[in-house]
Amino acid sequence: MRIGRQTVAKDLVAELKVALRQRGLRMTPQRQLILDAIAGMHGHVSVDQVYQQVVRVFPDVNISTVYRTLEVLEELGVVRHTHFHDGVAQYERTDAARHHHMVCSRCGADAELELDVLAPLAEELERRYGFQADLAHSAIVGVCKKCAAS
Repeated sequence: MRIGRQTVAKDLVAELKVALRQRGLRMTPQRQLILDAIAGMHGHVSVDQVYQQVVRVFPDVNISTVYRTLEVLEELGVVRHTHFHDGVAQYERTDAARHHHMVCSRCGADAELELDVLAPLAEELERRYGFQADLAHSAIVGVCKKCAAS
C-alpha cells in the first residue's frame, strides 16, 4: 500500500511541475520541496506547517515563497483553502473527497458534515438572490453539543 501512495505522490509532483512550467515558472529547489510537501499531505495543512516541513531541508526558504506557491497551486486547482474559527487558512488537495466542517468555537472540535446537508442552502441562495455559492469546502463555526450542554 505504501508503494502505491509514493507512486501517486510522484505522479502528482510530475503534473504540478508541468503546470508550473506552462505558467512560465521555474522549478526551484524551494518549489520542489513545497510540491513534495503538498503531494505527501493528507487532510488540512496550514502555510506554516508546509513551511516547517520545507525549512527543515532548505533553511533559507522564505515563508512568502510558500504563500505564493500555494496561491499558484490554488489557481491551478490543485489545492483549496478554508478558514476555520481561528482564522488560519487550511489547505487541502482538491483530489480529497469534498466535505464540510462544523467547528466548535469553544473547544475547537471539528466534525465533518455531509455534502447534502448544505444543498438546500445553495439552492435557496440561488433562488432568492441569484447567488451561486461555491460550497465545495467550507466550515460552519458554532458551539458543539457538548459545549452547549455545559
